Amino acid sequence: MASEKVLASKKEKVAKLAEMIKNAKSGALVDYEGITVEQDTKLRKEMRENNVTYFVEKNTMLRLAFKEAGIEGLDEVLNGTTAIAISNDDETAPARLLGKFGEDMGEGKFELKAGFIGTTVYDKAGVTALSKIPGKETLLAQLVGSLQGPLTKLAATIKAVADKKAEEGAA
Repeated sequence: MASEKVLASKKEKVAKLAEMIKNAKSGALVDYEGITVEQDTKLRKEMRENNVTYFVEKNTMLRLAFKEAGIEGLDEVLNGTTAIAISNDDETAPARLLGKFGEDMGEGKFELKAGFIGTTVYDKAGVTALSKIPGKETLLAQLVGSLQGPLTKLAATIKAVADKKAEEGAA
């Protein structure tokens, strides 16, 4: 009787995980081996501040949840210590935050395993490349900065033409 309750509980947990994964824009898997409680607490705080859900889950549960969510190709990385970060509104946030944290930790302690955007799966190299993309606010600031220079030159040119026409009209 108890085993039926345990099985039902696990099925319910897999269904909840699958639903979280389906609703997520993106996610990243990481091998968290070698970090301290203090470092983990700092990482979790940063994740919350960026609206990213971060948690540790058993590989078997994740494997079943990914299958139920229709995401394939992650089975090979679901071994060892695995944590997952999921974002519902930013495609690069999980990879970017985990990648930066991994760089700060140093080689071999905290490494990206794989990731996904929608149902597209990225291997370690792909998710590492995603982790290098700046955040949305940074990209928007760069866009505004790149547009500002030409617009300023255009405004100055128009003003110069208007000033010249005004001088010709006054003369």
